[in-house]
Formats: sequence, C-alpha cells, structure tokens
Amino acid sequence: MKEKSGKVFRRTAILAACLLPLWSQPALAERIKDLATIQGVRNNQLLGYGIVVGLDNTGDQTTQTPFTTQAIGNMLSQMGLNLTPEQSQKLQLKNVAAVMVTASLPAYARPGQPIDVTVSSMGNAKSLRGGTLLMTQMKGADGQVYAMAQGNVVVGGAGASSGGSKVTVNHLSAGRIPAGATVERAVPTAVGQGGMVYYELSSTDFGTAQKVVDAINLASQPGTAQAIDGRRIAVRVPDDADARVAFLGRVDNLEVQPVLGAAKVIVNSRNGSVVMNQKVTLEACAVAHGNLSVVVDAAQPQFGQGADIQVKQDNGSLMSVKAGASLAEVVKALNALGANPMDLLAILQAMKAAGALRAELEVI
Repeated sequence: MKEKSGKVFRRTAILAACLLPLWSQPALAERIKDLATIQGVRNNQLLGYGIVVGLDNTGDQTTQTPFTTQAIGNMLSQMGLNLTPEQSQKLQLKNVAAVMVTASLPAYARPGQPIDVTVSSMGNAKSLRGGTLLMTQMKGADGQVYAMAQGNVVVGGAGASSGGSKVTVNHLSAGRIPAGATVERAVPTAVGQGGMVYYELSSTDFGTAQKVVDAINLASQPGTAQAIDGRRIAVRVPDDADARVAFLGRVDNLEVQPVLGAAKVIVNSRNGSVVMNQKVTLEACAVAHGNLSVVVDAAQPQFGQGADIQVKQDNGSLMSVKAGASLAEVVKALNALGANPMDLLAILQAMKAAGALRAELEVI
C-alpha cells in the first residue's frame, strides 16, 4: 500500500513539475511599434484617372460611358491626332476601359522609388484581365502630382461565357500593378518639435499609456517619456539625426504588456459574426427564443392547384443560462441555447437590456 502511494505521489510531483513552467510563464507582451505610431509618420493617399488598353473585347461600351470616348479623344489630340466630334461619337473601342488608379504613398518615399497601385474600372467593362494601364498622373489631396503610374494590370480571377451562360471566378473589374508607379515628388515629413517626438496609441487607454512611459524611462533615463493623455506620449529624443534614429529604433522594439480594454462584444449584423474578448462575463438568466419559418409548396399547374403557403413558428422553451466568469464559460453557455448567429444577435441585445451581459455590445 505504501509503495502504491509512493508511485502516486511521484506521478503527481512529475505532473506538477511539467505544468509549473506553463503557470509561471508571463503574459504575452507587445512591442511599442505594434501599439503606437509616431505622430507625423503617415501614408498619403494618391488618386488618378487613367485608361486601360489591350482588353479582349471586355472594355467599356463607349455609347454608355461617354467619358471613355472623351478621354481617348483628349489623349489622341495630345499625340497630334485630332478627331472631329462626329468621329469621336462613332468610336466603339471594346478593348479600352476607363479606370480609377489609387495608391498609398508611404512616409519618407523619395523620387524614383516604386509603389504598388490598384486599378478599378469606373465604367461597364466586363474584365480588366490582360490590359495595360497607360501613363497616369497620381495626385494628392493638394492637387499636386506625386507619382506616375503605368504597367500591365494583374487580375486575380477568370471568367468565361457562352450561349447565355456565364462563369466568373473572383472579381474581374479591379486589379493591381506591383511597383506600377514611380514617385516623382517627396512629401516633407517632420518628426518631433523642439527635441520631442510624440507617440500615439492605436486606442485610448490610460493604463497602457502609463506602461509605455514606464518602459521607455526604464530603458533610457527617468523623465525621457511623459504621458500627455490616454493616447499621446511625449518622448525626448537626441538632437543628432543618427542618434535620434537609433534611439527611436530601440524604443519601437521595447516590449509592453498592454492593459486589456473594457469587456466588449462585436456583432456584425450583415454576416452574423459575433466576436467577444476575454473580459466578457454573464450573469445567470433565463432565455426563450423561437424560429419563424415560411414553407411554400410549389404549385402543380396540370392539376390547377395553387401554391400552398404555411407559416410555422417553433415555440422555444425557457432555458436557464448559467453565469460565466470566463470566456470559455460564456461561449459554453451561449452554445447551449442552440441559436444560430442571427438569433444570437437578438439574444445578446436582450441580455444586455436585462443586465445579464457584462460587456459593451457594439453592432457594426
């Protein structure tokens, strides 16, 4: 008996020794660069109107998109080919499509650097597959030209039609041109004023802001960082450019354990998805839900019968939902109801109104 007890004790000790590293593991931390951005370091949106040529009879129907014909006429006139108004109206160019070209100009981009662009049809073109974008000016919000785009459009899809049948895989009215634009003008990016750089958290949280300040001061010296509010943090940086870049590189890679925000449940009413964080809890409550269904029995014309339409409602019984103090318990309690995601939306709203859902409910 003693030998058996000794074996059980040894097994228990081994199991505890194996689980001890898991229990002693610290919570996951995130880098400051994943939690915040430097004020002033941002992307700038670019926009342009262009023409895609070389399509296989899948371009715009120019009689319904007059702006395509006008753009072709303006382009040809710049090349010395002048068309009369009558000739312009008779153009039927099914291998041409008018498009909008968009791009994001990254911070510190310099003239000559390539950037990716997205090409989207703005007419009634069936597909941009196999087309080539002609030289297009990319302008910023101030109306200045910051890049020039041109190249072959890459469309991640395919389609075919025959005899009135049509099959399409993915979206054919938009595509991308990797490195399709060249930067022509740089955007001045001023980082910091008076020897200070400002970090902005992605979400307002006073606890996380204080932890970022403590991490920066611990890695450098006290007083280097100071929280202005729950979102902005002022950091004193060296005056020398090389030293400033090295200092910011070290700050970006400092690890901070962020404070988890308020309990929140996000419900997408369009597709029925429900997402909740680990702070969500439930109080004990009772829930009843039912399903309303409409059954239509197809008519049989040969017998002169009409369609049989029935409306059925399944009366749901009152079910008890146990209180849950953790995310796993909340999920288990909601799954016990047997409700689909769309029914769950109404149930969660009712739970929130009744005070049983201890979380902020947000519907998007």
